[in-house]
Amino acid sequence: MKNTLLLVLIILFCVVGCKTADTDPERPLKAPKGYMNETLLKMAYGLGMLDLIDSKPPVPDNLEAIKEVTYKTIGGIDLHLDIYKQKDLKAPAPTMVFIHGGAWKKGKRQDYLPYMIDYAQKGFVTVTLSYRLSGVAKFPAAAQDVNCGIKWVKQHAADYGIDPDRMVLIGGSAGGHLSLLLGYGGDETVFNQDCEQGPDSKVKAIVDFYGPVDLTTPYSITTEQVQSFMGVSYEKNPELYKLGSPSTFISADDPPTLIFQGTIDSLVPVSQSDSLASWLGEAGVPHDYHRLKGWPHTMDASKKVNEYAQFYIDAFLEKYL
Repeated sequence: MKNTLLLVLIILFCVVGCKTADTDPERPLKAPKGYMNETLLKMAYGLGMLDLIDSKPPVPDNLEAIKEVTYKTIGGIDLHLDIYKQKDLKAPAPTMVFIHGGAWKKGKRQDYLPYMIDYAQKGFVTVTLSYRLSGVAKFPAAAQDVNCGIKWVKQHAADYGIDPDRMVLIGGSAGGHLSLLLGYGGDETVFNQDCEQGPDSKVKAIVDFYGPVDLTTPYSITTEQVQSFMGVSYEKNPELYKLGSPSTFISADDPPTLIFQGTIDSLVPVSQSDSLASWLGEAGVPHDYHRLKGWPHTMDASKKVNEYAQFYIDAFLEKYL
């Protein structure tokens, strides 16, 4: 009962007191108008009134694509990453590491190709990596893999024109969760298994799209995706669910965090991002929260939302990198 009351208070605090995409007068670009519910959104798409981004854009001639680089081998499985960068890159560039979503059980690193190309064109080196899915290995396997991937990128920075001191983690849904978990808790021993010795996995900033933050809520512990990811029920191992929650590791020295969340998300409740923004504020961590009214999960597949998100990602990274 006390936990439920606390959650309600956090949500109310954020709805009333947090700056959002609709309430911050200092934001020069307003959020695109959303929908009352997902049914109306699907109707709009069916009628051709909702434009989506090209999920498989061609790679421009000025970009170099370095694919299927093995960053880790474990249990006979080679884990790969892809790198995109400008061919005429003159100096080490800031780097964005993209972590794909898919409820920890599906999805692939190529899902972020549109962002990879866009940000490589803007002068970043972009990296996207695969990790063991829940059907192959349970938590903390995926987190360990992502942490190893970050370390690998730092270790090989000079080979790819990467500035290891200006790295960003970015992901959506399960990828947002892993970005937050490693961005805040990457130095934990449990996440530093089976990696080559080398640099730490600290990053300069995090961009989170609708990522789960607290896996111990009543909703989280009863969802099939979370249970499959964890490999055990909450009742049998509550400490594991706490270990898998980015909220556990929030502290004042965490990287600045940019959050995007739709209010009609039926997979990751908006309360997760409301709570994250509140907890970051309490800890004194620089952050910006874009709470987009009337938009669902994977909302940045919409051209208008994607343009909006990139506008504020650009501004955020210009400030903190």
